[in-house]
Amino acid sequence: MNAPTGQRASSDRIHPASPRPVRLIRRPPAFPPGPVSGARWPRSADLPAELPALIRAFDRSWGRVTRMAAYRSAWPQAPCELPVPGHTVRTAWFASGFGPHAIRLFAYGVGRRDLLIVPPGTERATAERLMTAAAAPAHYLTASALLHDAGGGRAAGDA
Repeated sequence: MNAPTGQRASSDRIHPASPRPVRLIRRPPAFPPGPVSGARWPRSADLPAELPALIRAFDRSWGRVTRMAAYRSAWPQAPCELPVPGHTVRTAWFASGFGPHAIRLFAYGVGRRDLLIVPPGTERATAERLMTAAAAPAHYLTASALLHDAGGGRAAGDA
């Protein structure tokens, strides 16, 4: 989903520059960010293929994303830089101390946003519940806590 500033969007809203829905939801901008500021439900674990649509959504409504950080074991590829249309995003990879179901985006001069990454194979109804909860202004759960709650004691999408 792609929500322009001040609006919420459905999970199937198509980003103008993207042929498929972005599957991104963000906390309303009038509310301060919580442990996560929304959620992304990628179609695959192929970060170079998935990142451009996410970055475009943030570049247009929040600020140019210059860096991202993620848990190393969550992604099969861990490039140091990811080219996206118009610029390159530098990456940082963590083996510990960072939630395995989160991604952190940084925009120079704007700040950071942490997003829940819903595992790609998650059932649609569960993914939509997780995404809505991650963007809810009243929720202050981490990405791992949201997945734990949805999975009844284990993270949704985990084997």
